Amino acid sequence: MMHQAAPLPATAHRADSLSGAIRVPGDKSISHRSLMFGGLASGETVITGLLEGEDVLATGRAMAAMGAKVTREDACWRVFGTGNGALLEPESPLDFGNAGTGCRLTMGLVGSYHMTSRFIGDASLSRRPMKRVLDPLRQMGVAVEAEEGDRLPVTLRGPATPVPITYRVPVASAQVKSAVLLAGLNIAGTTTVIEPVMTRDHTEKMLMGFGAKIEVAEDADGVRTIRIEGQPTLKGRTIDVPGDPSSAAFPLVAGLIVPGADITIENVLMNPTRTGIVLTLQEMGGLIDIVNWRDAGGEDVADLRVRSSELKGVAVPPERAPSMIDEYPVLAVAAAFAEGETVMDGIEELRVKESDRLHAVARGLEANGVDCTESEACLTVRGTPSGKGIGGGTVETHLDHRIAMAFLTMGLAAEKPVTIDDSRMVATSFPQFFDLMGELGATISRTTPEGDDR
Repeated sequence: MMHQAAPLPATAHRADSLSGAIRVPGDKSISHRSLMFGGLASGETVITGLLEGEDVLATGRAMAAMGAKVTREDACWRVFGTGNGALLEPESPLDFGNAGTGCRLTMGLVGSYHMTSRFIGDASLSRRPMKRVLDPLRQMGVAVEAEEGDRLPVTLRGPATPVPITYRVPVASAQVKSAVLLAGLNIAGTTTVIEPVMTRDHTEKMLMGFGAKIEVAEDADGVRTIRIEGQPTLKGRTIDVPGDPSSAAFPLVAGLIVPGADITIENVLMNPTRTGIVLTLQEMGGLIDIVNWRDAGGEDVADLRVRSSELKGVAVPPERAPSMIDEYPVLAVAAAFAEGETVMDGIEELRVKESDRLHAVARGLEANGVDCTESEACLTVRGTPSGKGIGGGTVETHLDHRIAMAFLTMGLAAEKPVTIDDSRMVATSFPQFFDLMGELGATISRTTPEGDDR
């Protein structure tokens, strides 16, 4: 697994300019759910644009281990599902590698089945807490065995008669919301999730598309109540996965901070629950034109034209965090090249990602000469618009793909090169990162364990 392989350091060098048009891989959240819901539905689900990263492929293997047939033909994936309520008990542990989303959502999906399932992962995933998903499963009657702190490995033993619950999500988390709704698919009666702060809504939208009966109501205070009727018949469908806005964030920021850059990122998902990074960068003065708006299977999609910009620091509203939680590392990089101070508050969720991202970002900034202040739930960055004095350091990635890509993006505009200690984990979410950035004109070198450049 990833943590057992020899590190593959990488160094990004200042770019003269960046230009061209690229298309980033399919959205990670939708890709996970496409394989999962297709594996659960009756009949065939045909998927194009799937993100073929290690995280998503782990979800595909898990569904295959529970009876679905998952095949790839050219650039098209075909999934023949078991039918809702007909998943099989896996014969061996479900290994999710570094895939937190796949692991947590699958726990919800299988927890309400009267069978035993065991979940394992790599060193990074095994450090991440699962309590927020396991607590509602316990309320449904699921017996849970886990390591201290509700961490992997986790064994679930589903009850003969699971109980539908009403669950108020204690933190803004699409994974928790989704896990509860997925558990409700196999439970007679109505399962209800109360969501005080709206998070990405792909689960609700996609389950409706597969035939689930879901009702969503929102009160005057923005509190959402989501009800799902148990034991529906789900039917396979055709899905074209749009580009991942979290992956698009790296070339997006690169286009803003590299002098003379002018790039276009095509086919980007523009679901309102995912576009906080675009809005924030525009508020900072980023020249981002959103063009060619269109509908793709119920989701908004557009192309983003990005040009080199004079950025200024802003205070990012804490309530925006759920719509851009994965993009804060690269936003901090943009802030390093902005005039003045950028304050990112309400981001304590970063501490329980693939790494303690808040801490990792702060240390990476400091290692490369950027002035910043870290507190429990806040990061303040004081930028240098010219990039003078920035760079020259080595960043510890902690096996975190977004830390790796964020600081390689920094190196494209910094005065001195920026090095990361390992780049192998980039493949978990953005396998084409190095190739696509190279097409735009970026120079990023990787050194093999034998010392050869790639």
